[in-house]
Amino acid sequence: MSLNLAQLNLAQMTMPADHPDMSDFIGNSASQAVFGPNMLVNMSVWESIEDLTEFTYKSPHLAIYKRRKEWFAKMDSPHMVCWYVEDGNIPSLEEARARIKHLQSHGETPYAFTFRKQFSMEEALAFQR
Repeated sequence: MSLNLAQLNLAQMTMPADHPDMSDFIGNSASQAVFGPNMLVNMSVWESIEDLTEFTYKSPHLAIYKRRKEWFAKMDSPHMVCWYVEDGNIPSLEEARARIKHLQSHGETPYAFTFRKQFSMEEALAFQR
């Protein structure tokens, strides 16, 4: 079975999405009400955690990432989660919400984890919730 890495990243905006100071970040993105008001949702699927890490910290995305305090409040609860999905599967927002809640309740496991404690595809396949 071939797996890919899914990721969800949440950000609590400090101002409405249509505020002029948000224009450098928002572009054509939209907030998803399923996670709460003024919550910006980013969800994507990657071939590997290495690919996501490369994009996050070693691409032009890093310049935007470094400016995150201009647009977003510090969150006390988990705001990022990764998990593995079958190749070709596009996870739903409901699945992402379940994964981040699992991370909050149980800590990092092969079912739901972050960059701090990464798990392999093999560990994810062997893990029983």
